[in-house]
Amino acid sequence: MLLLIAGLFALFLIIGLPVAFALALAAFPVFVLTGTMPPTVAIQKMVTATQSFPLLAVPFFIFAGNLMNSTGITERLIRFARLLTGWLAGGLGQVSIVLSLMMGGISGSAVADASMEARLLGPSMIAKGGYSKAATAAVLAFGSIITATIPPSIGLILFGFINEVSIGRLFLAGVIPGILLTLVLMLTAWFVAKRNGYAPDLAAPPSFGELWASFKESTWALAFPIILIVGFRFGFFTATEAGAFLVFYALFVGFFIYRELTFEKLYEAIKGSVTDLGMVMLLIMMAAVLGYAVTIEQGPQQIASLVTSLTEEPILILILVLLLLLISGMFLEGAANILLVTPIVLPVLVHAGFDPIHMGILIVTLINIGGLTPPVGVIMFTVCGILDVKTGAFARASLPYFLAMLVFLAVLVAFPALSLLLPGQLM
Repeated sequence: MLLLIAGLFALFLIIGLPVAFALALAAFPVFVLTGTMPPTVAIQKMVTATQSFPLLAVPFFIFAGNLMNSTGITERLIRFARLLTGWLAGGLGQVSIVLSLMMGGISGSAVADASMEARLLGPSMIAKGGYSKAATAAVLAFGSIITATIPPSIGLILFGFINEVSIGRLFLAGVIPGILLTLVLMLTAWFVAKRNGYAPDLAAPPSFGELWASFKESTWALAFPIILIVGFRFGFFTATEAGAFLVFYALFVGFFIYRELTFEKLYEAIKGSVTDLGMVMLLIMMAAVLGYAVTIEQGPQQIASLVTSLTEEPILILILVLLLLLISGMFLEGAANILLVTPIVLPVLVHAGFDPIHMGILIVTLINIGGLTPPVGVIMFTVCGILDVKTGAFARASLPYFLAMLVFLAVLVAFPALSLLLPGQLM
């Protein structure tokens, strides 16, 4: 039955069926053909999947991110990132990477970040920075992965929800890896710029006065992730309560500090949040149905038995699971991958002796890297569609950044303290 489920799911994806419906229809045989579960159970699973207090964090953070983008904060962050790194080799490419680090505390989504930067920075990188379209798409797409690790990452919220792992600890665990990934990608962009002769965006480093003035303008946005960390450390709020607080924080900044949030922009932010949330919740509901069907058919136990039959070495088990996640990331959208695959593979990793917090950072990062690879890389198609880039050209331009990602993942695997230090010290 598991092979039938996998075959149907693959078939539905190949014929272009939306992922959410492919998830539900692939579970159809378990509820109809086997007779072990009545179809009404599928409806119950859809409903119960949405009845979770931690899951309330998702709409709050999505709404807060859309509000922040409507208050003028994004433009201020671009100016600050440009002053910080625009004078380096690579110019706007470096700016885009640093901006992704800052935007991690706002959007929480790699796809949203890549889409926004492709529209705002992409044309200037091509026209003024000397970047080709493919090179522009590559640096913007890979930089967006930083957003997936910095709180409030939607991927980390979903991972914590579906696997019953502390979302607060996951948020703290992503800070150091996010900063490290930023440095790795900046170094890679510098080497690529030197080799290809990409010009800096600024002729000289800015003065301290210019930096300070831009920093003060961006303070309200830069405080966003700091508020989360302090709140979790001192127990002021849970992840869900943090999301609600940040919605009011964004409204306060928009109406009373920058005074750029109008009722028209508020309506657009609400409408965009409803659209984003509808997509995420539909995936959660349908993934719950398929996940239950796979559990009934003892999928996790069979996969665990298969992996342990190949090897009992923990590091080899980890490598096998990571390869599986990278491959699944090539075909599944990130949220669907987290909801469907991680509940199956995480118990295998925990049984092998790995910390679920450490694995959460590693898995969410790797799944988002899968979004940069053919044939169904969502981040890749988003950026390439906006900038009109062929996937073959994107793949060639991405090679240095992909190698840098492999180095980063190897370091993250070898040194678990990078992700476990802050949760261990602060919580």
